Amino acid sequence: MALWRGSAYAGFLALAVGCVFLLEPQLPGSALRSLWSSLQLGPAPAPPGPGSPEGRLAAAWDALIVRPARRWRRVAVGVNACVDVVLSGVKLLQALGLNPGNGKDHTELRSRNDLKEAFIHFMGKGAAAERFFSDKETFHNIAQIASEFPGAQHYVGGNAALIGQKFAANSDLKVLLCGPVGPKLHELLDDNVFVPPESLQEVDEFHLILEYQAGEEWGQLKAPHANRFIFSHDLSNGAMNMLEVFVSSLEEFQPDLVVLSGLHMMEGQSKEFQRKRLLEVMTAISDIPTGIPVHLELASMTNRELMSSIVHQVFSAVTSLGLNEQELLFLSQSASGPHSSLSSWTGVPDVGMVSDILFWILKEHGKSESRASDLTRIHFHTLAYHILATVDGHWANQLAAVAAGARVAGTQACATETIDTRRVSLKAPREFMTSRSADGSRVMLNPNEPVVEWHREGVSFHFTPVLVCKDPVRTVGLGDAISAEGLFYSEVHPH
Repeated sequence: MALWRGSAYAGFLALAVGCVFLLEPQLPGSALRSLWSSLQLGPAPAPPGPGSPEGRLAAAWDALIVRPARRWRRVAVGVNACVDVVLSGVKLLQALGLNPGNGKDHTELRSRNDLKEAFIHFMGKGAAAERFFSDKETFHNIAQIASEFPGAQHYVGGNAALIGQKFAANSDLKVLLCGPVGPKLHELLDDNVFVPPESLQEVDEFHLILEYQAGEEWGQLKAPHANRFIFSHDLSNGAMNMLEVFVSSLEEFQPDLVVLSGLHMMEGQSKEFQRKRLLEVMTAISDIPTGIPVHLELASMTNRELMSSIVHQVFSAVTSLGLNEQELLFLSQSASGPHSSLSSWTGVPDVGMVSDILFWILKEHGKSESRASDLTRIHFHTLAYHILATVDGHWANQLAAVAAGARVAGTQACATETIDTRRVSLKAPREFMTSRSADGSRVMLNPNEPVVEWHREGVSFHFTPVLVCKDPVRTVGLGDAISAEGLFYSEVHPH
């Protein structure tokens, strides 16, 4: 009995020390080890760090991420830019006098109630979304309340401005940004970003970013993931007003990489306007000298006709695409691609399905011997993992590029300079199929070799997990930072 009591006592103390360790990971490691060894319970458990799967993965990335032999010198980015006002979605809706209720998606917001229902709909899924608010007066009233709300923060916004800002962090790069730049945005931009005078305007465009945290509750609602809901009444970006300024600036700037975004902002416009503007976009892209790669960054959309037009008209004219899981599935649904009968992803998007859709895009709309297309690269990003799909023979250093994109997702979300292994977790599937429609192979994830490569009919895939920030400081602009970082480490073969 005494022996049993001693064992139980030791076990209880071991459990207590384990709890202390979990609850207070910041305690000095020496103190924990000393406490553990005094109980004579054997080796102390390893703290989250170099030996953990997250630590091993982060160390493996650092070894893999090398700069390309041929680097970009001048990057031109356009054409959507704004000021993001970031605040708690639940607190803003409460400040507007709104109560929790049932969620409902609205492709366009016309009232405060529409805003509440759409926010609840997406918060319940833990999914990001972006909507146009058609009532100018109501929007400006909400925007004023949001902008003056305690704790509201003002940031550089708009895909083009965010990508330009990310590139500008590299002092050896010259960055041109064309978009509607008002006084507040100009003040927020990096000194390394050049804005042509024609892009400057007297008033800023504001986008409201309503954030929520994983597990945050409002009434019966509970968010499964941290994410954000974005809305605006943005006419300058919606009309792509700076497209012509952008193209006319390229001749003098002489970029070796062009990044285009903002096509999704046309959703609030008429079908005729969209049709006319897409033709002008095509003309603008065709005016860019041959040999300069053009990357198109997509964003959240609800208009299938517009998405289908972008797929069939614009894809063949660009060299590279950047998108997330919602945009990828919506693209497939809009253009009758693989797995388009799926209404939405449940949990982490299936790697095999994602791979099938990426393969289909490059096979149907990408560069081949029988098709006059420039599209050779797609950078796909979702919360738990990233995939880079490239047509063979056109890109180099993609192993480093996909790893760099994933690493920046972990550092930017946690607002740290390097990966802090205590603040991130590995959420990618530990095993997956590389295809659901073809003879895919089964892959087991190894944190020591975090980039998995496979090939299918002239297309190469590079997959890597993301170390997901447990308590994200900021989710806005992550996709743009990922795409910019992936491009920064990419090397295009001259043709």
